Amino acid sequence: MAKTIVVKQVGSPIRRPAKQRQTLIGLGLNKMHKTRELEDTPSVRGMVNSIPHLVEIVEERDA
Repeated sequence: MAKTIVVKQVGSPIRRPAKQRQTLIGLGLNKMHKTRELEDTPSVRGMVNSIPHLVEIVEERDA
């Protein structure tokens, strides 16, 4: 079974560089306080770690 993480958007992309906005869209986030359950892969972790001021990991699950 694959591990998953629940990611929540806590910061606004307004007045942020385009690369950070594109990273949010890549994670499937586009509105404040929206959450997504994503597979825990190195690429997803890298995206989350590149914008820690805009997202937070709410929960880690063993699916």
